[in-house]
Amino acid sequence: MTKVDTTLEQLKEYIVSKLSDSVIEDSYIDDDMVILQVASQHIEKVLLFMRDDAKTQAKQLADLSCVDYLDRPKRFEVVYQLLSLKHNLRFKIKTQADEQTQVSSCAGIYSAAGWYEREVWDMYGVFFSGHPDLRRILSDYGFEGHPQRKDFPLSGYVQVKYDQEQKRVVYEPVALDQEFRNFDYVSPWEGTHYVKPKPEGNAA
Repeated sequence: MTKVDTTLEQLKEYIVSKLSDSVIEDSYIDDDMVILQVASQHIEKVLLFMRDDAKTQAKQLADLSCVDYLDRPKRFEVVYQLLSLKHNLRFKIKTQADEQTQVSSCAGIYSAAGWYEREVWDMYGVFFSGHPDLRRILSDYGFEGHPQRKDFPLSGYVQVKYDQEQKRVVYEPVALDQEFRNFDYVSPWEGTHYVKPKPEGNAA
């Protein structure tokens, strides 16, 4: 074990000892990064500790993302990537949630979390309680569902287009020119049902 590995192992044990009631699985070190799995109801406490403790000083939230594991009872894993510029260290904090679980917002701890949490809410439907402005950020306000979920249909539920007669954007059922197909690189491409109009004039 190298000196760096020994130092990270000692830091990991120190963090776990301070957060023993919040860490719910064995923490580990991967790619020179301490990784913790914590209970969702303790996420604020954990992030405050990681930001303020003298041995961590993780003052920057580098990223906040989500993964959908459809086969798990708690299908969503919210992942916080923290950076300590003072100690040149990175940390990864993970917590799990389902459709009913509310995860406390960390926008009051890391200001960068505001938009990150809005994106996770929009794409996955994970609700962040205490968020100052939790609304959609990438999809339309009238959008139905959360498109990054594994069970969201590839075609969506409705399609949006601009109606020339009504002079406004309208929603209507999805109508595909061609059904989805699996590409096996052997079957021919059937093409769409419409014929491309020929250009006007003398153009070929």
